[in-house]
Amino acid sequence: MTVLPDDGLSLAAEFPEATHEQWQRLVEGVLRKSGKEVSGAGAEDALSTPLEDGLTTRPLYTSRDTAPDPGLPGFAPFVRGGRPEGGTVGGWDVRQRHTAADNGAVLADLENGVTSLWLTVGKGGIPVSSLGDVLGGVYLDLAPVALEAGDEVEPAARELLRLAEARGVAPEALRGTLGADPLGLEARTGRSSDPAVAAGLARRCADGHPGLRALVADALPYHEAGGSAAQELGCSLATGVAYLRELTGAGLGVAEAAGQIEFRYGATADQFLTIAKLRAARRLWARVTEVCGAPAAQRQHAVTSPVMLTPRDPWVNMLRATVATLAAGVGGADAVTVLPFDHALGLPDAFARRIARNTSTILVEESHLSRVIDPAGGSWYVERLTDELAHAGWEFFQEIERAGGQAAALRSGLVGERLAATWAVRRTRLAERREPITGVSEFPYLDEKPVVRAPAPEPPSGGLPRVRRDEEFEALRARSDAHLAATGARPRVYLAALGPAAAHTARLTFAANLFRAGGVEPVTGGSFADSGAREACLCSSDALYEERAADRAGELRAEGASQVFLAGRPGQYQGVDTYVFAGCDAVAVLSATLDRMGVA
Repeated sequence: MTVLPDDGLSLAAEFPEATHEQWQRLVEGVLRKSGKEVSGAGAEDALSTPLEDGLTTRPLYTSRDTAPDPGLPGFAPFVRGGRPEGGTVGGWDVRQRHTAADNGAVLADLENGVTSLWLTVGKGGIPVSSLGDVLGGVYLDLAPVALEAGDEVEPAARELLRLAEARGVAPEALRGTLGADPLGLEARTGRSSDPAVAAGLARRCADGHPGLRALVADALPYHEAGGSAAQELGCSLATGVAYLRELTGAGLGVAEAAGQIEFRYGATADQFLTIAKLRAARRLWARVTEVCGAPAAQRQHAVTSPVMLTPRDPWVNMLRATVATLAAGVGGADAVTVLPFDHALGLPDAFARRIARNTSTILVEESHLSRVIDPAGGSWYVERLTDELAHAGWEFFQEIERAGGQAAALRSGLVGERLAATWAVRRTRLAERREPITGVSEFPYLDEKPVVRAPAPEPPSGGLPRVRRDEEFEALRARSDAHLAATGARPRVYLAALGPAAAHTARLTFAANLFRAGGVEPVTGGSFADSGAREACLCSSDALYEERAADRAGELRAEGASQVFLAGRPGQYQGVDTYVFAGCDAVAVLSATLDRMGVA
């Protein structure tokens, strides 16, 4: 066993110190081999990745990428967590969502690892009158209940409190969230509601139910409308400030008021952005409450993003949810909801609910993810990203406050316009497959048997839209499905490979993936005449295109091809109508292709 000297010497002490400039020069050499002549900072810029909100991920972070001191876990500014012990005692709260009055499903979850319940109550969910049946056999002093009741928050809260009292649960033992969120409801429905109801519930919780929180500052409406991480932070912060004003105006102290609010955020498969978002959210809320005179830790509920879930190839959603759950746990969320992989298809079945709850269980109990407090803390990249995201979120928060606060910004259209602009940019990236969706825009499987689920209750509407990453590709695939049902075959395209496999395989695979993403079946091998296709795509290397593309395009025309594609960058090849390449607008190309093929 080697014992390291306790004299502060670095393990790399005998090696010369590498400089940032030396690394840049090495990068320059590699890029030069790929045809890019860049130097100095330009080499680093070439490897950087732009994010939303004007942020950029650099290829290398070092100690010179400074960020403010994040403090200690459990102490202001709470970047490293709201509790000194983090989740080391029992991991995070595994909170399962239920939208249907199914007591069997509720009990199965609680008996198999779920530690709290998130119930959608009222219109589009569990009737308030059925709350007692749904919670039959549930020990309310052991299993916290988080309500989401929309317009019916007051009767739902009243019914939950009545059930607890009838079952002999001591007021101080009842835990959970009553779910009052008037601004979130307005964002969802476009209808304003009386904030005095939320203030009354908060007063009741503060006076007699110390384990209950009355309000939720839900950022999911903004996340699901296509907002960026900073916009999600800005809206949630503006909502929290509005609730602080309402509660302190109703007579609660700042600490009491802050203690009545839980924050809800989306967790995506972009793990580092999710980690930074949750850490930045705690820092921002700590700053607000510090200015108000009582620095407070933010109670966070993270939900795997509905925006990233797909009805096509839904099994891939398990992978997305696993990464998102890992990010939520590492980011320090107090409670985590893993939406079932079939969430986009309707009501989840028992298998999907089992996989959802086991995702958290495996990460906590088998991967021991919660054994380390703030495991990403100290990473130069994570600390820098947290700081940059906090500044971007604060900037949007200030814009909302200048507009009169969250309610005014919603009603004036400011929030909706900002979110729509962000989503428009992202839609372009999705359409160009610069942000690929596995199983949908990349590696789609046309022969996949559809997964069918019972329809879920309709969510509230009338306010901000709900978007999904796959929506435009889903529309194309739906057209193809309808054509298959009507004619017995999908629209087809013939892939004409030129030269040996080494020359055409890469672009043939690329073209096949692209056309399948729109529900167009690629046909390889044989002749064009036997393929049943009306359009064709040339696939080969640039060198062979120069020699043979024009002649082969002419042959395909003679054989009856009405449209000839070429897989590669646009050139001047006679007989070629359209070029498909990495970064092209795949949605536009595929939509036009289906139009020409008469696919309605």
